[in-house]
Amino acid sequence: MLRLLQKMKNVEILHSSFLILHFFVFLQKKEFMSELKNFLDQKQQQYNRQEFIVSDPIQVPHLFSKKEDIEISAFLTSIIAWGNRKMIINNALRLMKLLDNSPYDFILNKVPDYNACHCGLDPQSLENNGLEKAIAGQARNDEWSTEWQAINSFVHRTFNGYDCMYFLLSLKRIYTELGGLENVFNQGFSIDNTIFSALKFFRKEFLYLPHNKRVERHLSDVEKNSAAKRLNMFLRWLVRKDENGVDFGLWRNIPTSALMLPLDVHAGNVSRQLGILTRKQNDWKAVEEVTKNLRKLCPEDPIKYDFALFGSGVFQGKDVVF
Repeated sequence: MLRLLQKMKNVEILHSSFLILHFFVFLQKKEFMSELKNFLDQKQQQYNRQEFIVSDPIQVPHLFSKKEDIEISAFLTSIIAWGNRKMIINNALRLMKLLDNSPYDFILNKVPDYNACHCGLDPQSLENNGLEKAIAGQARNDEWSTEWQAINSFVHRTFNGYDCMYFLLSLKRIYTELGGLENVFNQGFSIDNTIFSALKFFRKEFLYLPHNKRVERHLSDVEKNSAAKRLNMFLRWLVRKDENGVDFGLWRNIPTSALMLPLDVHAGNVSRQLGILTRKQNDWKAVEEVTKNLRKLCPEDPIKYDFALFGSGVFQGKDVVF
């Protein structure tokens, strides 16, 4: 009996020691999260300001005031937002010039209707080069064909004139048949209130028209575990709103709490240094991991920390210390 009591006492001591250790670990973790939040809040305030706009591609949609112009210019700019930032901005501005600096009006009035463009053929029966043939056929008959054909000259890295023409044709369908970009994203989000479903649904609708497979490389596929950095950035621009006026906050049906981090090399490296991302690949699983940790710091607006993570990575070099 004495031995049994002694064993029970030893177990109680071990259990108490474990609880004390667990409590101290909890306090350390809580202190770490508090310091991390303070650091990221400070960096977010440093980079989430009007001065940030002049060096960022978001300056392009800030040139417009009409909702549809902002949406379309933001979408097209985000799609080509990879590579040198200066090149991205210059090429996005050049594209807006090709669209007469009125992208919504250009899409409605100067982009041909795809059904009319292929002269009554079943869209699903067109071959991969059907778009080029259809464009050429339409160009022979329309007085505005010179402006439309000029789009074929646009190039940004691997995004070429064909890709650009398809994107504009698809945008015309979205705005004339589906109620616009906001409505398409809202429909996808309403499936289960996740950005994953919104991106999946949008991609399906955007690629509805017959097209060359090369077009698909420019629209991230979250079902294949893509991080979808550019589309998540686009959603941040259109959904987030605060007093600083960098993001637009035009779309109100998708809550800021649901947004996912636009994860790129810069944000990924800083996130790993800060201990809020352990996954090595910058893919959708990594986006879910880091966004989950950012929600612990600010549940209602976790992606405001994109300013902190991206800004620290781009403007402060490799090592981030807090």
